[in-house]
Amino acid sequence: MAGMIHDDALDAALNYIKTNVENLYICSQEPMTFAEASATYKLGVKAAPATGTIANGDVSGRKLPVTAITDGTVTATGTAAWKVLTDDSASKILAKQALNATQAVTNGNVFTLTTWDIEIPDPTT
Repeated sequence: MAGMIHDDALDAALNYIKTNVENLYICSQEPMTFAEASATYKLGVKAAPATGTIANGDVSGRKLPVTAITDGTVTATGTAAWKVLTDDSASKILAKQALNATQAVTNGNVFTLTTWDIEIPDPTT
């Protein structure tokens, strides 16, 4: 038997991310804390990344699209492996995801990312 969480509850979680995201950082490895995302492993930043409209998930649940980035600022040379959305005012990681493939970046250049989704699936048993 499949579980169920009402769309309003899933939307509330995704709206929290949408409302509070301040920065997207690219990082050299998976950050476990806000300090690691915003300083220790940070290779670049995009201020105020745009998000789309919350919709049905690809398989189940609900999703929030994060709009493609064409003008992120690389702030250190290294190999980017993670993208991280943060609420800097509250020093929180809101969502993070490994990049599909690592990417070498050079300080002073621009980074780009394709659109990606934060998806919360319906529960299963």
